[in-house]
Amino acid sequence: MRRMNHLEEMQMKKILVIEDEESIRGFIRVNFQAHHFTVLEAVSGEAGLEKANEEQPEVVLLDVMLPGIDGFQVCEQLRKQFPGIGIIMLTAKGQDVDRIKGLKFGADDYIVKPFNPLELVLRVKALMRRMKKTEEAEAKDTISRGPFFIDLNAKKCFKNDVELALTPKEFQLLKLFMENPGKAFSRNDLLDLVWGLNFVGDTKIVDVNIRRLRTKIEDTPSNSVYIETIWGTGYCWKKE
Repeated sequence: MRRMNHLEEMQMKKILVIEDEESIRGFIRVNFQAHHFTVLEAVSGEAGLEKANEEQPEVVLLDVMLPGIDGFQVCEQLRKQFPGIGIIMLTAKGQDVDRIKGLKFGADDYIVKPFNPLELVLRVKALMRRMKKTEEAEAKDTISRGPFFIDLNAKKCFKNDVELALTPKEFQLLKLFMENPGKAFSRNDLLDLVWGLNFVGDTKIVDVNIRRLRTKIEDTPSNSVYIETIWGTGYCWKKE
């Protein structure tokens, strides 16, 4: 059998199995290791939450019936602590109420015992693909630079998780700068891109809005850290 190189080992996905029956854990372990997953195990809800905090797995396979806190409570806590984690509940045959309750508490999917090992692996891989698409979609709707974060859908900007009170033009300026770090924009460039090609007025409106924007995003507006003045040209966002 071909040995995996270091890069391949680093790319192995972590899956956490929270299940008190050793035979089921062993069954899951063997099948997922055969598909190049790193398999973590816990025998109780409390141990599972602790392991999740330590190891940050991509997906959790979670049994409903556990000693101590049950799978529903574990699911609820996992979803609160790790909103992006994948959770698949392992439920008993015929227990429709368990499946409905699991989804209500934040599970992404469920599978009924006894299950086909290949089906379980395919369910996990399908869930990971959906998670990746969601992450990629969210990344397209946000911009992050240093302490700043822009939510393009909500048209809100945050610095160190505190929302900034920006006017529409200030928001557009900040968005443009953060999308193009290190790029110098002339005042005419900014007028065309933010105010529009048909704007008729003094270019000084750009300077006024930059000055106002600096008072809202800079710790010391007179000593700008983020928006740099390019003398004779205009402005740019300093590269980190």
